[in-house]
Amino acid sequence: MADHDKNPAHLPGCPSARGNDGLLPTELHAWMLLLGATGAVEQRLRAVVKERLGVSHDEFLVLCLLATSEDGLRMTRIAELLGRPKTRLTYQIACLQHSDLITRASVRGDKRGIQIALTDKARRLLADASDGLAGTITDALGEFMGPAQREALRGLLPDLVAERPAAAPAEAPDPASE
Repeated sequence: MADHDKNPAHLPGCPSARGNDGLLPTELHAWMLLLGATGAVEQRLRAVVKERLGVSHDEFLVLCLLATSEDGLRMTRIAELLGRPKTRLTYQIACLQHSDLITRASVRGDKRGIQIALTDKARRLLADASDGLAGTITDALGEFMGPAQREALRGLLPDLVAERPAAAPAEAPDPASE
C-alpha cells in the first residue's frame, strides 16, 4: 500500500481523537468508534488474507473460529457466531473444503448436524500467516484510533503502534499564481 493511501491529506483526522461533543451518548459514541475501527481492520485484512491464505475474508473468519476449537464446530454454531445465514455459510464451507482447509463430518445421533474442523494444511497456513495478519490489525487500529483509545487497547495488544503524526491538510492552490 502506498504511503499516500495510509495518511491521505484530504481526509479528516482520526475520529476518536476529536472526542465526543455531547451530541451522542457516550455508549453510542464508543460503539461508533468500535465499528469504525473494525471496518478499518476488515478493509486492510481483505487484501492480506486473499494474498497470504488464498481465501475470502468471510472464509477467513470461519477458519479463525475453527482455530479456537480443537474438535471443530457445528455449522449452526459457526453461523450463529458469525451472524450469517446458514445458506451463505454452506457456500463458504464448500469453498474451504474444496481447498482442503476444512473437513466435514456428520454428528453422531443427529443426522442433520454437520461438524466442521480445520485440516493440518489450514493450521499450517494460519500459523505461517499469523504474524503478518497481526501486524495488519495492529497498524489499522493504530491509524484509526486516537491516543487515549490506543493506550486503553495496549493491555490487549501491547505492540499497538505508537501515535502517528496527523497528516498535514492539503493546501489549496493559490488562484493568483495560476
